[in-house]
Amino acid sequence: MTNSLPTLQAFPRAEGAMSAKVRDHDWANTPLGPIDRWPEALCFAVETMLSSRFPSCMTWGPQLIMLYNDAYRPLMGAKPEALGRPLSAVWSEVWPALKPLVDKAYAGEATFIEDLELEVDRYGYLERAYFTFCYSPLRDGQGNVMGMLDTVVETTSKFLALRQWREAAASLEHQVAQRTADRNRLWQLSEDVLLVARYDGTITAVNPAWTATLGWSEEETLGHPWAAFAHTQDLSQVTAAIALLATESMRRQLVARYRHRDGGERWIAWTAVPSDGFIQAVGRDTTEEHQREEALRNAEDLLRQSQKMEAVGQLTGGIAHDFNNMLQGIVLPLQIIRQRMAQGRHDEVGRYIESGLAAAKRAAALTQRLLAFSRRQPLDSRSVDLGESLSGLTTMLKTTCGENIALHMDLPDGLWPALTDANQFESAVVNLAINARDAMPGGGSLHIAAGNVHVEQALVASVPGLQPGDYVRVVVRDSGTGMTDDVIARAFDPFFTTKPLGQGTGLGLSMIYGFMRQSGGIAILESAEGQGTSVSLYFTRSSHPPQADQPEPMTNLSGPRRPDSSLVVEDDDIVRALAVELMRDMGFQVMEAASGSAAMALLSGALHFDLLVSDVGLPGPNGRQVADYAREKFPGIKIILMTGYAEQAAMKSQFLGEHMELLVKPFDAQTLVRKVHAVMGQPL
Repeated sequence: MTNSLPTLQAFPRAEGAMSAKVRDHDWANTPLGPIDRWPEALCFAVETMLSSRFPSCMTWGPQLIMLYNDAYRPLMGAKPEALGRPLSAVWSEVWPALKPLVDKAYAGEATFIEDLELEVDRYGYLERAYFTFCYSPLRDGQGNVMGMLDTVVETTSKFLALRQWREAAASLEHQVAQRTADRNRLWQLSEDVLLVARYDGTITAVNPAWTATLGWSEEETLGHPWAAFAHTQDLSQVTAAIALLATESMRRQLVARYRHRDGGERWIAWTAVPSDGFIQAVGRDTTEEHQREEALRNAEDLLRQSQKMEAVGQLTGGIAHDFNNMLQGIVLPLQIIRQRMAQGRHDEVGRYIESGLAAAKRAAALTQRLLAFSRRQPLDSRSVDLGESLSGLTTMLKTTCGENIALHMDLPDGLWPALTDANQFESAVVNLAINARDAMPGGGSLHIAAGNVHVEQALVASVPGLQPGDYVRVVVRDSGTGMTDDVIARAFDPFFTTKPLGQGTGLGLSMIYGFMRQSGGIAILESAEGQGTSVSLYFTRSSHPPQADQPEPMTNLSGPRRPDSSLVVEDDDIVRALAVELMRDMGFQVMEAASGSAAMALLSGALHFDLLVSDVGLPGPNGRQVADYAREKFPGIKIILMTGYAEQAAMKSQFLGEHMELLVKPFDAQTLVRKVHAVMGQPL
């Protein structure tokens, strides 16, 4: 018999969310079939169950298809939707225990069970829970059992509380005796501090070691907060640890300073665990250990300071020696030029000018090596063919190494382009070749090889500091004397060198290390005493084809007068004067300023400026701030920023604004002129 009530479209009519879910469920795809064809007995049972405020569920048919009311939903926790599914699938983890009871209900026998213990999976893990429930058979109009009604309530909290109370009551006498024995045995004899506190941190018991360690008597301690005895600077971490112990049932360790009654402080290493409604803690006095650690740190600081002073000594002996030679190569040509000019021998001046310029370039290269180690050198990183660069160095490397060292180059075809500064790369290879030559005083072989390398995640651990990706690797390996372990440990340190005083600055490997890290790659050193040394340079693969170097033509330093106005900002008087003179020779109307504040004052006046040439490191507002201010005043102004030492300028994309150009010091006159022409859009 089917239900043909006129209000069938509203079935079920009970209020609540589950009634709506029953109406909206796709019953046609379940063994119960479309809802409009349900038998009257099923409709009656469903309506009665959904109207109940008592947690209830029911099954219908031999497949045990489930329906349940709003009050039953919390009992299932985070289980998947059970509506229209078999009871055996929804409660599969406890089905072996439930099946006999379900079979009895389907056989027509009701069952009532109180506090049945089950291990249920409601939140992704098994938990022990207790339920009181009644399984009652559901019959149709002919008296046949067609389903089952389950009225149930969870009694887990009540059962556990009752069981705990019973266990506590049964063992109270034993606990009192045990705790008394523990107090007599442990409290009196332990050299470690034993402490018991409530979850709010109030101390309820301490042993005599507390007084022996911190000086506070038991009467001065009990009833006071545990954190109240902590050192002021450690109070917050002690309070936080107590709060965690009160909410998380796990052991915790804490090292903190505690106030001694005499005004001193003691370091206590605590191990604490919440148990039986209390926090039980064991504390060990580690004051002497901390004092030894502090003494060790002080000794290490003194050692580091000594090493710094040693490095400074090596700096003065190495770099000062190199700089004196370079300055000598500048001063003598200038003096001879002055003498030749006074003698009227103008035709001899040229070669002395070239000698002075060469010495100045060597000095500039040395400062770039310093900046490369500090990672403050602006790099001209671009796509480079390292094979081509190495091929171009072959002649220089042979000359550098000498006739008693065999040079072997392994440069395969198909090398990926690498992202790096070509000049710094060549300088790094030459430095490695020089180190190799010095390590082979009796001759040997130098191998330089390049290759493509793909570093996967699994290999990252074997190459510390390297990220997964594509790299071009250049390996420079010699057959020299090698290095001892202590030398390897310090090989990349600045100013560290094994060469005699005046024969090395100790900047070669440290420059390479700084250059590689700044380029996004890494340098790896491998060596063994008597077995030679190998240095591997990993360069990031570039996604662009290599860019060929274009020879720089000689540029005319002067030009006709032009209507453009420029502002030169430089705090060094000589550099500013020479830059202003060059700008005027090019035909510019030039104003000058020696500080950021003075420059901003000129920019705020009535004059209009078309070009700003400014140093980055200025007193007052820096060059970038001056440039931003100039752009606000004159939106179309062209900007050139000069830098010889600027941390922010290490990567152009991070420091330069739109339509700004970078000019790296030291630069020659032609470089400045070419940069100005390029920025102003003027042909050379």
